[in-house]
Amino acid sequence: MAASGFRGPKQIWNAFKWSMKGLRAGWRHEASFRLEACLAVVLIPLGLWLGHGPLEKIALVLPAVLVLSAELLNSAVEAVVDKVSPEFHELAGRAKDMGSAAVFLLLVMTGLSWALIVGARWLG
Repeated sequence: MAASGFRGPKQIWNAFKWSMKGLRAGWRHEASFRLEACLAVVLIPLGLWLGHGPLEKIALVLPAVLVLSAELLNSAVEAVVDKVSPEFHELAGRAKDMGSAAVFLLLVMTGLSWALIVGARWLG
């Protein structure tokens, strides 16, 4: 249920704690998230170092962060689908596949960003 009224420091602190709890759950229970987080730990500092100017830095860093976000959302969808309908259902499978496809597309975007920016610099 949406909160109404003033959102003070206590509510902001609680939101931060819940976010950290979600990150810990992603790390603890999702192998794909762990793998992508390890990749992000390499790509983010490297992107900040190799990017020429703020736009290149953003173009190298942002896709890695978006992959992590999409992976967490995909994991949330999968958890809810499994909770609501543990037996196979075509719509449940479709929802899980679409979440996976979203992560895949962001991984492709990450590779493309790196190829266009860093790869082009090395080749030309």
